[in-house]
Amino acid sequence: MKRRFQGLASTVTEAEIPDGVFLVRVDQVRYAKERLKPFYTVRFSVLEPEPLTRRTFSGRLYCTPKALWKFSWFLRDFGYNAELFGRDEIDDKALIGLQGVIKLSHTMLNGRHVVNLDAFAPAGAWVSIDSPNRSQVAS
Repeated sequence: MKRRFQGLASTVTEAEIPDGVFLVRVDQVRYAKERLKPFYTVRFSVLEPEPLTRRTFSGRLYCTPKALWKFSWFLRDFGYNAELFGRDEIDDKALIGLQGVIKLSHTMLNGRHVVNLDAFAPAGAWVSIDSPNRSQVAS
C-alpha cells in the first residue's frame, strides 16, 4: 500500500542544520508532561539565511521552575501574547507561527544528538545580526 505525506521530502534531519544564528518560525509544539522535567518540543522552520530556508529542526524548552527563565526569554522574544503571558498561561495554538532569531548548537549526550537552543532574539533583530561577517552560518 502506498501512502502520501505532504512535505515529507522537504524535511531535513537536525544534523544538516549547522551551528549558528537563524531567523525561524514555530511550526509545531508538543507538550510532554514528564514527572520530573516537563518540556515543550518545538519544531522550527528556517526562514533565513537563504541557503537553509525550508529546513526544519526541533529543540526542547523545559518548563521546570529552574528553566522557566529560558522559556520566558523565548516567549518574550518571539512575541507571544502578552496578556496570556501575564496570566502565566500557554496556549499551544498561539505559539504556532511565531517568528524570532535563534542561536543553536549541537551536542552529543549519552550517545544521542541534541540540539541546544542557546539564545533568542526578536525577529526584527535579524537585520542587525545578518551581515557578511557571519559566513560560517551558511557553510
